Amino acid sequence: MLGVICMVAAANIQYAWTLFVPEIQKTFGWDRAAIQVAFTIFVVVQTWLTPIEGYFIDKYGPSRVVMFGGLMTGLAWVINSYATSLSGFYLGSVAGGIGVGCVYATCVNNALKWFPDKRGLAVGLTAGGYGAGSALTILPIAKMIDGGNYAQAFFVFGLIQGAIIIAAAIAMRAPRKDQVPFSTKVLQSRRDYTLGEALRTPVFYVMLLMFTCTVTGGLMAVAQLGVIAQDLGVKNFQVNLYFFAMAALPFALMLDRIMNGISRPLFGFVSDRIGREKTMFIAFAMEGIGIVALGYFGSNPWAFVILSGVVFLAWGEVYSLFSATAADTFGSKHIGKIYGVLYCAKGFAALFVPVGNLIMQATGTWATVLYTVATMDLIAAILAIAVLRPMLKQHHAANNDAAAPALKLAHA
Repeated sequence: MLGVICMVAAANIQYAWTLFVPEIQKTFGWDRAAIQVAFTIFVVVQTWLTPIEGYFIDKYGPSRVVMFGGLMTGLAWVINSYATSLSGFYLGSVAGGIGVGCVYATCVNNALKWFPDKRGLAVGLTAGGYGAGSALTILPIAKMIDGGNYAQAFFVFGLIQGAIIIAAAIAMRAPRKDQVPFSTKVLQSRRDYTLGEALRTPVFYVMLLMFTCTVTGGLMAVAQLGVIAQDLGVKNFQVNLYFFAMAALPFALMLDRIMNGISRPLFGFVSDRIGREKTMFIAFAMEGIGIVALGYFGSNPWAFVILSGVVFLAWGEVYSLFSATAADTFGSKHIGKIYGVLYCAKGFAALFVPVGNLIMQATGTWATVLYTVATMDLIAAILAIAVLRPMLKQHHAANNDAAAPALKLAHA
């Protein structure tokens, strides 16, 4: 629960960014692609420093690392509130990437270690806090921004969120050695791979490729949804549900955060039952089809809201499925470092965010961008069944064969 609270408080630095971009552009007149470089910097720093953060988690424990993460997360928003140049926003992105990286890596790592029988669900609930947490604050942040003061929104919510993370981190701890036994229900490695050993296995690179393919589409939607809505002409369209009405963009953002949060525990729970690879195929195919439909029907406000929700429902699960699969495959002792390197796929994917703006400007439509990332999702769906599944069977079979002599000696 403490991990979920921390993730909720850290979420807005990524998921609310799309609300600030139009206001920053209107205030300073900078090119949109240049502003979105800040988002790319944030994601790259958050992801590519994760292996280092994994080292500090193992050395100092989760509480200290998350406290530091809370401090840096709050500082990032405060820096953005005072920024008057692109370099100022880029600096805020660096601080935010460090802070959120510490929070995210530690909370996911802790969930994997505490619940070996239900890793998919446990990580899904934890990561779901990051995906759905911003739904609680999207409306007040949007209201404050609409009031004409985006800088105040950065400052106020930065202080609140940083304080919540630090307070929750005080009681956080990891399980003691041998406190949590291996699972007897889920196929898992009975040995703990080191980072070097994991990097020498082909299955690691198949997961890295799949992770990069699938996370690209979701990141594109996260960073560009407000921009896409504006370019499609649906941003300010009032969606009327009879009992209340709301502009299409904030309504879509709120729905997307909810769907994103539901996705992670839902697909994590399903993967604990039917297997990670089958669940990956279902989710990645759904995301790819949803993105294609968004590109084709997105100029309709209702279709924009519904299809963006479908995309986020099918995208959020990557953070529960890949982390649980990595722990099942390589053990939990060094999972902070191993998943940290695997999580760098999110940084690779973030490089496509400003490229997406350039492609849109060159072609005059978002369709090319959306169809490209949808193809990547469908490729990952096929790889899950055709490549990853047989590779994992061979991997676990080899582990069992290697462990058999040691088990015989132990029972002799």
